[in-house]
Amino acid sequence: MLNNVKKMTEEVITVSEVAAAEKNLRLDKFLSLRLPDMSRSRLQKLISGGNVECEEIVIADNSFRVKEGDCYQITIPPAEEAEPIAENIPLDIVYEDDDLIVVNKPAGMTVHPAAGAYSGTLVNALLYHCGDKLSGIGGVKRPGIVHRIDKETSGLLVVAKNDTAHNFLSAQFAEHSSERTYEAVIYGVFTELSGRIEGNIGRSPFDRKKMAIVEKGGKFAATNYKTLQIFGRFASLVQCNLETGRTHQIRVHLSTQGHALIGDKLYVKNKKSELALPPELKTYVNTFPRQALHAKTLGFVHPRSGEFLQFDSKLPADMTELLEKLSSGI
Repeated sequence: MLNNVKKMTEEVITVSEVAAAEKNLRLDKFLSLRLPDMSRSRLQKLISGGNVECEEIVIADNSFRVKEGDCYQITIPPAEEAEPIAENIPLDIVYEDDDLIVVNKPAGMTVHPAAGAYSGTLVNALLYHCGDKLSGIGGVKRPGIVHRIDKETSGLLVVAKNDTAHNFLSAQFAEHSSERTYEAVIYGVFTELSGRIEGNIGRSPFDRKKMAIVEKGGKFAATNYKTLQIFGRFASLVQCNLETGRTHQIRVHLSTQGHALIGDKLYVKNKKSELALPPELKTYVNTFPRQALHAKTLGFVHPRSGEFLQFDSKLPADMTELLEKLSSGI
């Protein structure tokens, strides 16, 4: 629920790739040059309010230097933005101190309020748990949020409790200096059990809901994968380490190799992989309710101590059961 809910839609402006001549400009200056109809002071407020993102990473620092090839999304909030309310939702807290909190997000939970999901989000739960410590950090609807994972992806997220931590952590994610490892259950088995997948990722020209490997434009993306477990020739458990952090990167890269995530309805191109499943497994596997993807490890430099922190999250029950079914063949 939201206080004083007014169902007004947000406007999202996409600013295309930073040109070579524009690299190293301050973010506020770059956007003001690209968007001459908006004042620089207005853009600065949007940036500091957590309304500017690059590849789903919030950039809340006006002095952030843009890089060649970056694309930015600016969310223009409604004229009167409603504030999310605190909700007593249990959180799986992995770590917490005065600067940040690391949580293990369950599949099915949206990170922050948006159209169609005004309550039950991670933000609602954090506001209850942290009280006014998150107030104003990163914007009204996204207090403390540094990075996101998809609603149906489970796993680790770090949330900032103050502006200093928010800016410090956001910079790490924007620079891809943080460490993130995922585990995924996929259709089929890679011919090479480990390797590297490259390919520029951009919005699909055929379906605006999807990302795709594109020949022109997009942003460079690289995923390192390693096969951890094989189930016949019909499924595998793989570990993915991201060199970059593009939207839907793992889902796109694996599906283009013919190894879509089990349960990923958006990126399963055809039924070819599913045909290899034993008959007794088809119904169970093909009706798995979400993409079998888990953000398993997370590492970053602490904004105050300078210490590198690393966290690990075991696979959730639904993915563990999926692996057991695949292993037993039933």
